[in-house]
Amino acid sequence: MEKKETAKERILRVASELFYREGIRAVGIDRIIEESGVAKASFYRNFATKDDLIVAYLENKSRESLGRVDEAEQRYPDSPKMVLSTLLDNLIDRLNAPENRGCAFMNTVVEFPDANHPGHQTAVEHRHELWRRVEEIARRGGAQHPEELASQLRMLCSGAIMVSYTDKAAFHAEYLRNAIRLLIEKHAVR
Repeated sequence: MEKKETAKERILRVASELFYREGIRAVGIDRIIEESGVAKASFYRNFATKDDLIVAYLENKSRESLGRVDEAEQRYPDSPKMVLSTLLDNLIDRLNAPENRGCAFMNTVVEFPDANHPGHQTAVEHRHELWRRVEEIARRGGAQHPEELASQLRMLCSGAIMVSYTDKAAFHAEYLRNAIRLLIEKHAVR
């Protein structure tokens, strides 16, 4: 028997779809309430402010993102190189998806440039954690300079994310794949 979606889950699902597709600032609370089919009181019982909803949205996205890292590590526990390769393949699949609108975390930082905004802070914290995990994978794989490799991969992937969203014709998955493989080989990850 399928579990019925709670009001909180429905609000978060609808908000997540709208925030990613249209941008956080472009989507108002009233629209989320209307499209999720919940009463205004129910919305505010679950999320006192829009900022609380933004943080929940980003935390959900973070669980998805870090979950992909966990899955790759479980699949290839003895091959950090395969973990990195799997993460690259996952990224390319997402960048080639028709609904790709870039990185939810980078988009949030752009929409909320104030470093004290809770959305900005949550997005930055996630990005730091993700790339800390990539650095740890590189370290376990014997990378000669794991911090440098993680930083290079971060810049390369971040640029690819933006290009894939802003100019799909200029995004070539094979170029990204080749550049990352060269970096992994250069750093001798096993």
